[in-house]
Amino acid sequence: METSMRLTLWPLRLLVTGHLVAVLAQPVLAGRFLTGDVDAITVHGAVGSSLAAAGLVLTVATLLYVLAGRGRLWVAPVGVVLFLAVGVQVGAGYTRNLALHVPLGVTIVVASVLLAIWVWTPSAGRAR
Repeated sequence: METSMRLTLWPLRLLVTGHLVAVLAQPVLAGRFLTGDVDAITVHGAVGSSLAAAGLVLTVATLLYVLAGRGRLWVAPVGVVLFLAVGVQVGAGYTRNLALHVPLGVTIVVASVLLAIWVWTPSAGRAR
């Protein structure tokens, strides 16, 4: 693996993994709220807002991976779409639009899991 790839892949791996941990905490926190832990919704909102900020950093990391590291081209649009989806998700949550919030949340979880799995495969370390 060349140096520029290594320098962009490892931060991407760490950011995607951290992002995934926060994403996976969200349904747990929502479930705790639904079972009567009313304070969990405050943490759910804070984690959601921090995911929006983390998504911006993750998007920058995907762009660096693609442009400087010569990584797979599809990764940057996925980072951008994930960032935008989290933004919509936060808005839907604060407006209590559960018809959008719940299915979009499931989509974000699935996309985050798939991206996290891929970023740790040998394929992620190969330049295009």
